[in-house]
Amino acid sequence: MRTLAPLASAALAAAAAAQPVPAPTPAPPPAAEVRQCGICHGRREFKQVDADGTARTLWVDERELRRSVHSKWHCIDCHADVDRIPHPARLAKVNCQRCHFPGNPVGAPEDVNYEGYVKSVHGRLRLAGNLKAPACQDCHGAHGVVKHTDPASQVHPTRVPATCGRCHVQIFAEYTTSAHGISLLEKGNTEAPSCSACHGEHGILPAKENASAVSATHIPETCSTCHGMTEFNLRYGIPINPVRTFRHTFHGIANELGSARVANCASCHTAHNVLSASDPRSTVNPANIPTTCGRAGCHPGANANYARGRFHIDPSSRDAGIIYWVALFFKILTISTLAGLGMHILLDLAKKLRHRHHGAATRD
Repeated sequence: MRTLAPLASAALAAAAAAQPVPAPTPAPPPAAEVRQCGICHGRREFKQVDADGTARTLWVDERELRRSVHSKWHCIDCHADVDRIPHPARLAKVNCQRCHFPGNPVGAPEDVNYEGYVKSVHGRLRLAGNLKAPACQDCHGAHGVVKHTDPASQVHPTRVPATCGRCHVQIFAEYTTSAHGISLLEKGNTEAPSCSACHGEHGILPAKENASAVSATHIPETCSTCHGMTEFNLRYGIPINPVRTFRHTFHGIANELGSARVANCASCHTAHNVLSASDPRSTVNPANIPTTCGRAGCHPGANANYARGRFHIDPSSRDAGIIYWVALFFKILTISTLAGLGMHILLDLAKKLRHRHHGAATRD
């Protein structure tokens, strides 16, 4: 039986100190080790039944390991607390930070935002003892980890919604029928936002916190990542810049000043079930505008007249109709008034200078 105690002890001590541990230099897994682990974990029927009756498979597919980015590593490089076989029934959660830290000697990606994860809603739940809160392997996979650019990766843009949807079931159901979800999941358009595009990857914060990318005050900024670009909007048949035009409105100005109560993008379009205004199910369909504007105590008594107005108007575009001409009139009026005022000040100043010069000449 192979003794693995020195490696396990070093890893456990490092985990206790919450510091990254330099990972060992990779080498092909010894055949004896693979065979030993495979005695149990190589059997498809191998499982564990928990106290609540839940059965968990303990089978490890060697084909997944061979295809993964970790194919060159030994089992005990990750399961560092295995120091004998048979090993204890309960093993510690694999500590990915043993390899993924800045300056690691094994070439593992260094840009993992562990600090952001610890401060995130998931990290906080984990630290509070909630073992159902996701850790690295819950999102990236356990044995079949592949690069995020690989369509087979659990964190590839087209698979992120399903990965998050394992916990956020209702939100996933809404997203799949939305304009964003259909574009990404059915059409494979990776320009469409997935969960991480709006919420972030490792540093996900609750929407009620101001620092969150989806907080009321940050929503316009988050949506502007895509909808703040004119070429992007035109590519998808949106004739105006919705973020810039929103910022011209009362709602947008109040939002810029830090109001969390005023309507933002998600207040009208919803957060996950975003649909085209032409879709009868859309919250911004003309037939649904009174309900949308009247909910949450914003505009009680909103009626059909609310839908007759125009939304996302760009006063600098002639498409705005009378609003364009009114805005142009006031722009000319403001400029001419300021120009006249400036001219008046200059003429008055010149007159005073002449009088001062004349008075000085008379005294001489």
